[in-house]
Amino acid sequence: SQKYQTVEITEEAHLSEKKTEEISEKKVGNVQLDEHEHVEVGDDIPAELEALLHTDPSKGLTTQEAQTRLETFGRNELAEIKTNPILKFLSYFTGAIAYLIELACIFAAVVHDWLDFGIILALLFVNAFIGFIEEARAESALDALKQTLAQKAKVWRDGHFIDLDVAELVPGDVIGLRLGDIIPADARLLGISVTGGETEGTLSIDQSALTGESLPVEKKKGDTVYSSSIVKQGQMLAIVTKTGSRTFIGRAANLISITVEQGHFQKVINQIGNFLILITTVLVAIIFVYQMVKFRHTDKGKFLTVLQNVLILTIAAIPVGLPTVLSVTMAVGAKQLAAKKVIVKRLTAVEEMASISVLCSDKTGTLTLNELTFDEPYLSNGFTKEDILLYSYLSAEPGANDPIESAVRNAAEETLEILKNRPNKHEIPGYKVTAFVPFNPTTKMTSATVINHETKETFKVAKGAPQVIIRLVGGDDDAVRAVNSLAKRGLRALGVAKTVPGDLEKYELVGMISLLDPPRPDSGETIRRCGEYGVEVKMITGDQLIIAKEVAHRLGMQRVILDANHLVDPNKSEEEVTQHCERADGFAQVIPEHKYRVVELLQKRGLLVGMTGDGVNDAPALKKANVGIAVHGCTDAARSAADIVLLAPGLSTIVDGITTSRAIFQRMRSYALYRITSTVHFLLFFFCIILARDWEMKAILLILITLLNDAATLVISVDNAKISRRPDKWRLGQLITLSIVLGIFLTAASFAHFFIARDVFGIAEDDDRLETIMYLHISSAPHFVIFTTRLSGHFWESLPSPLFFVAVMGTQVFAMFLSVYGLLTTAIGWGWGISVIGVSLGYFIVLDFIKVQIFKYWSFELTATLWPSKERRTKLHDRHTQHEHNIKVQRTINKVRKVVLMSKVVLAFKYAAASASEKRPITAATTTI
Repeated sequence: SQKYQTVEITEEAHLSEKKTEEISEKKVGNVQLDEHEHVEVGDDIPAELEALLHTDPSKGLTTQEAQTRLETFGRNELAEIKTNPILKFLSYFTGAIAYLIELACIFAAVVHDWLDFGIILALLFVNAFIGFIEEARAESALDALKQTLAQKAKVWRDGHFIDLDVAELVPGDVIGLRLGDIIPADARLLGISVTGGETEGTLSIDQSALTGESLPVEKKKGDTVYSSSIVKQGQMLAIVTKTGSRTFIGRAANLISITVEQGHFQKVINQIGNFLILITTVLVAIIFVYQMVKFRHTDKGKFLTVLQNVLILTIAAIPVGLPTVLSVTMAVGAKQLAAKKVIVKRLTAVEEMASISVLCSDKTGTLTLNELTFDEPYLSNGFTKEDILLYSYLSAEPGANDPIESAVRNAAEETLEILKNRPNKHEIPGYKVTAFVPFNPTTKMTSATVINHETKETFKVAKGAPQVIIRLVGGDDDAVRAVNSLAKRGLRALGVAKTVPGDLEKYELVGMISLLDPPRPDSGETIRRCGEYGVEVKMITGDQLIIAKEVAHRLGMQRVILDANHLVDPNKSEEEVTQHCERADGFAQVIPEHKYRVVELLQKRGLLVGMTGDGVNDAPALKKANVGIAVHGCTDAARSAADIVLLAPGLSTIVDGITTSRAIFQRMRSYALYRITSTVHFLLFFFCIILARDWEMKAILLILITLLNDAATLVISVDNAKISRRPDKWRLGQLITLSIVLGIFLTAASFAHFFIARDVFGIAEDDDRLETIMYLHISSAPHFVIFTTRLSGHFWESLPSPLFFVAVMGTQVFAMFLSVYGLLTTAIGWGWGISVIGVSLGYFIVLDFIKVQIFKYWSFELTATLWPSKERRTKLHDRHTQHEHNIKVQRTINKVRKVVLMSKVVLAFKYAAASASEKRPITAATTTI
């Protein structure tokens, strides 16, 4: 596949740490031809290991030597640590919210509230089962990597060429590699045929799963071949250099196994849980101590009585439905994404995808088609694009399974009318190939003798390496310049020539074909749309730098592409590398460690990172990223390491994923804000009223408030949502502060109801009607707050869905009927019932205006001022510095624009003056500024 050795920037880069690029200049005519070649550099083998690699190729190791080395280096397999499934299931009962709910469950059992005990226990197990089932693939990444390895290998042992389990291979083993073999370990080619004779041939190796290379790589004597690669052509003996976790694929597996960080969503939930635990524990503990002291020596002050009172209050305050509502919301979102061919493997990835601000995308096969195609050619005078396609087709080897030949033939068949709708695909209408000379490494070209049926003329065509074709036509400086120009853009060049009429020995140049793996038709639009939603796309590729820049340019991206070695430059500080990583538009010549490093550096900057990929080389970065996305046609290893799998080609479905996940995020955040506000209000009111008035509510009413309201808000998963144009963030400081403010205003409303009913309407504190009035108020007022927490703007900017509206209103109408007719409590009549509900509906509008004002004036600068920390102060200083820098840059740009504009004006006047003197009209081209 690399037979032409063209002006070659190989379409996919070889392992960058194994190969270095050197440019050898060859003179064709009067202009130097820049020919890019890759020089194989030996694998990094320690001296002590090198000493073991001198095995006799005709005999191999002895059994005793092999056993000794097996004990030293271990088996040739990827180590794995199996997690006990029972312990894994129990792990879903950990975390701040889980502990809080478990505490509520225990409290319910202590006070013999068996109904609540059963409901809370069921919710705990539902959450655990959802997590366990959705994320059962946690250990499958290593299994998939193991499946890419060969199972048996041909090995010389004790002078015999035997079949051996690959797990028993050791450094120093001599193995045979043939067509179709999966290479069982990293090995160095010996240049010896499997039959024992010396060979000057090469092996064609497909290492696409490791490096993302779309084309096989030619390997010769002394080169290293890598475990899990596939032999596509040739046969040769090799000596094993590295096994198991020390191999290239083993390093990728190690990176996957050490990536066990807690997910972003779980961190958020734990922080919310910690806040709720803190306020619940503090306030309930104060109430407990207060009642124990005040009512000591009375029946009301007995330990169990006081404990029962505070436990019921705790059960009612704890948001037992929070994890379930959030899980159901994400599950509904996952179903919506599945309909768009986006399969969610880890449920919390739905939430995290809404927050990603950087998407690192693999190039080959994701942003590009992963196939060579015909690009704009260089044409000699008198020839057309159709001519060069026809002559290249005539000189193409029929039926050759070669990417370059396939690209040429496909382009010709799609463009040339004479090749369309042919009855016989093996014939070329109007032409007959009478002789064909296939490619060989010496001539570096193919040639064909052809008869034109119409003119009866016989001519020859040739196609091959540019320097060969240019020499064949006797030199052409313009063609050399064109080839060098293509090379600088990372394009493959292929020369095409034909003989002049009447002379079968004299050739003239037709032109130069250029070939490139082109961007997918939807890739540019996808990158643009991601930018509209605040997601920056960074291209990561194993290709060389100039190819990456060319593809970036065609995708409409900036061309700030970093060489991957920059990421591990010992002369640069971590901070400097991180800044460069942030500003870069892409990275070239990467290996798995580099991809992992890019994701790691961006995450340390506080960014949530998405990563797309399809090969084994992408698996570590997919696992490390906040959201790993395996694209269409990916390997098992990539699919196992990812959180989301795309079933449609390309990245266009990612935009659907972003918009859907942001809608889901808005629903989750609105519910969390509502639920925290409700908890703050509930605890504040009862804390104050118990301490001030020793007033309490029946346990059944407290529990009823919690169950009805949480059950209704489950349908928030299908509510309308306003999709953000920027990556969503929880902003916990803002969330909790707003919850406290709204909770305080709700508490004020509760006290207003209490004292107006008591002092204005004369309902005594021990009158059960007051309890019913307060029940209806505490049930409805906080519940209607969910209409305002749905949006950061005013509630009317996006109205709730009919189902959500009916569910919320339905529970409060039910609560009103209970209160009006005295079911489970004392009746208060329609007057109080409608009044309380009406006030609650009106009050949520007041709270909506308060919320909008808080969002209006809230900023990171305010947060850093109110709650200063070293990290916040540093971040604020960096923002101010960057802002000032941007202003200076913009001023400079404006000055340059003024100079350019003035220059154009001067030129326009000059053209006008010249036109007037020559008495010719001023054209639009000369006057346009």
